[in-house]
Amino acid sequence: MKAEQALIDHLVATTGLPPTEAARVVEDVVAYFDEPVEAYVRRRHAQLKTYGGKNDAIFALLAEELRSRVVAAPQLTERQLRRLIYG
Repeated sequence: MKAEQALIDHLVATTGLPPTEAARVVEDVVAYFDEPVEAYVRRRHAQLKTYGGKNDAIFALLAEELRSRVVAAPQLTERQLRRLIYG
């Protein structure tokens, strides 16, 4: 049994979700955490800038968020974060 099926079975048993809905939830979560670090950093930076965030605060928050992701991202310096965003 593959890991995703075990998780689907667990969700069905513990939440009452039908199997198709549990499978969709698992697919969404796996896709969310499958996002490459570079894409995540660019997406979050743009999102935080939209709400008036300043780069110093944004870079600190991004570094913190990356450390807490389920799949560990490499530790990036502020310079590396800037280069991901601005090239």
